[in-house]
This record gives sequence, structure tokens and C-alpha cells, in this order.
Amino acid sequence: MAEKQPLHLFTRRDLLKGAGVAAAAAIASPADLVSNADAAETAAGAGAVQNAGRAREAFETLTATEADILEAVVARLIPSDELGPGAKEARAAHYIDRALAGALSSSRQAYASGLAALDAYARSSKKKGFVELSISEQDAVLTDVQMGAATGFTGNSTQFFNLVLNHTRQGTFGDPYYGGNANFVGWDIIGYPGVRTMVSAADQQALEKGQLKPNHRSAYDFEAFNKATVSNHDFHGDASHAD
Repeated sequence: MAEKQPLHLFTRRDLLKGAGVAAAAAIASPADLVSNADAAETAAGAGAVQNAGRAREAFETLTATEADILEAVVARLIPSDELGPGAKEARAAHYIDRALAGALSSSRQAYASGLAALDAYARSSKKKGFVELSISEQDAVLTDVQMGAATGFTGNSTQFFNLVLNHTRQGTFGDPYYGGNANFVGWDIIGYPGVRTMVSAADQQALEKGQLKPNHRSAYDFEAFNKATVSNHDFHGDASHAD
């Protein structure tokens, strides 16, 4: 039997290598965005422990239990570290929750069954619910899910892992209009300078030197993009977070 490999997590170095993901993230819709960045290496010093005393923020689609589990999962898939924030701070879980009522609605049942199965597997293998586990224990559970070794899932657990990983990437690096990439932290991680409809010669020179300052603007802050149409089609007209 092949030796089980540890969960592959993003590190700051991996994200910088995969900076091309941001070019697609700038304008892609949630249903279209697919990252080609590969996960590698376990991130050191990740701060994934939730603040137990803070008030719960409401989610639109997921139940409170599902939301807590998903928040813990995305925090391990793209973890924060000593250099900066990760998927949790980018509000990737909120992006997923919001999209499950719109563009990703076909995945709603997969999340309901998959998150329940993940938590049940954590309880059977580690004697605690997923959110109660230490970081190393969470990684061990997610490794089993990633490798298809976790039981209780509809189909192969790897399918659920890949689904959540892909959506976590979308929520971290996509346009903040869709509810993730809060405060543009995803774009800042990979050094993406932001959407621009015009680039001056000076901007081009600064870009080539890696000195172009980020403008922190959503694509839908530009008139070339139809914010109202996207809002009504995908997310029921709530664009307050992008303004």
C-alpha cells in the first residue's frame, strides 16, 4: 500500500508562483473561475483557531453548523501565516455560502452531505468534531479526505475535497464583487495590482519592475462591466460589498 502523503496546503511562496490566477480572477464569474495553482507544502505557523468569544456572523445559505465547519476547512486550505492573511480572512466561506444561493446552487446538496460526512469522519477518527480539533488533527482529517481514504462520503471523498478547494480559490482570488477576496487580501497575497482598463507607459514600466501599486478596485467599479445585470442574475441584487 502506498504511503499516505500529508495534506498539501498553500504557502505564500506557492501563491506567488501561481500569480497568474489573479488575471482570471479579475473578471471571471464564480462559475467560470478555475485556478491552475497547485497546492504544495504544509504552511508553518498558521493561525486557524477561531475566536470563540466573538458574535456569530449570519450566513445566507449554510446552516450555522455547516458554516462553522466550512470556515475551519478553508482556513486550512489556504492558511494565514506570519506574512499575512489567508482564505478565512478573505471571507472565502462567505463567498461560497453566497454563491450556493446563485451561481453554485447545483453544489448545495454536495456541501450539505459533504460537510456532514467530514464532521462525522472527524468524530469517528479523532473523537471530536472537526472545528474542535487542533490544526494538526484538522490537517490529518483533510489529508484523508483529499486522498479518498475518508469514509461516509457520497462517492469518493476526494471529489468533495476538490470541490471545496476550487471554490476556496475562487473566494480568495476572485473579484471581491462576488463576496470573497475581502479587502483585496487575495490579490495582495499574489501581488496582483488590480483591474485596469488603461495602462500608461509609466504604469507598464512600474509593472515590469514589480512596483505598480495596487488600485484595490473591483472590475465592477468600471463602467465597462454591467454590475446590475451580474447582481440580479447571480446574487439577487446585493452589491453593497463592492461599493
